Amino acid sequence: MLAACAHAATTRPAPASSPRGTLQIVGGGPQPPELVQHFVNLAGGAGHARILVFAQASEDGATSGEEKAADFRKLGADARNVWISREEANADYIVHLLDSATGVWFGGGDQVRLARVLRGTRVDSAIHARFERGAVVGGTSAGAAVLSAVMITGDERRPGGVRPDTTNPFITIERGDVVTDTGFAFITTAIVDQHFLRRRRHNRLMALVIEHEPHLGVGIDESTALIVHPDGRWTVEGASAAVVYDARSAAVTPGVAAVLGATGVRMHVLPAGSRFDPQTGIATLPQR
Repeated sequence: MLAACAHAATTRPAPASSPRGTLQIVGGGPQPPELVQHFVNLAGGAGHARILVFAQASEDGATSGEEKAADFRKLGADARNVWISREEANADYIVHLLDSATGVWFGGGDQVRLARVLRGTRVDSAIHARFERGAVVGGTSAGAAVLSAVMITGDERRPGGVRPDTTNPFITIERGDVVTDTGFAFITTAIVDQHFLRRRRHNRLMALVIEHEPHLGVGIDESTALIVHPDGRWTVEGASAAVVYDARSAAVTPGVAAVLGATGVRMHVLPAGSRFDPQTGIATLPQR
């Protein structure tokens, strides 16, 4: 995993309080066809959707990004893989590609690599501007993690805690253990984790939710998407579930002790068809 990079000097516009775009945040793994179709529909549908794919999270993004763009084109979208360097992310001819984009997709790989190329660039600002004008923004795996303001890097400061006798990651719930960086901040109300159930990532998200604002986290499983609607409410779609940890009203152990403790943390396990309102904290399961 790459080390966290320094924040870019270039600033982007502050996220709109009520953005008009939609987010489709996929937890990685194989994407069911209905998720891909839904993204194209959110971008305007066949014959209208204009989607740009940014696959810089992957070393093989020139190929994997083109494959993803081809998937969108099969559904009638005008889709293009934009495989660029950080220098090109500030170039006029690249920025202008976003002028009429109705959808932007971030591929999987290493979220730190993706942030290193795009965060704080003119392309970053242009994507936010399109989102605030109604474009759909989505991503999978690393492309999901980078969408939140607090971005999980995948690194850990003290593997194993006081017993570093294991190769298993994140086996403790400890203060200051999970390494984070600044993501693209399309969602500021929650911390996003991915591959959640399949890779058993409960400990790291629980630690972050207890320790860090906004004290709300969502772990999205593979082949599953969290839809963040323009009004800020969430729905879940796909093959598995999303898990919400809400510690906004929790009591947390004070001081600097390594092991974190908390009472009053709420958890919701939300399969497809479920809804969650981050403003009220109310979760609703599907009726059938």
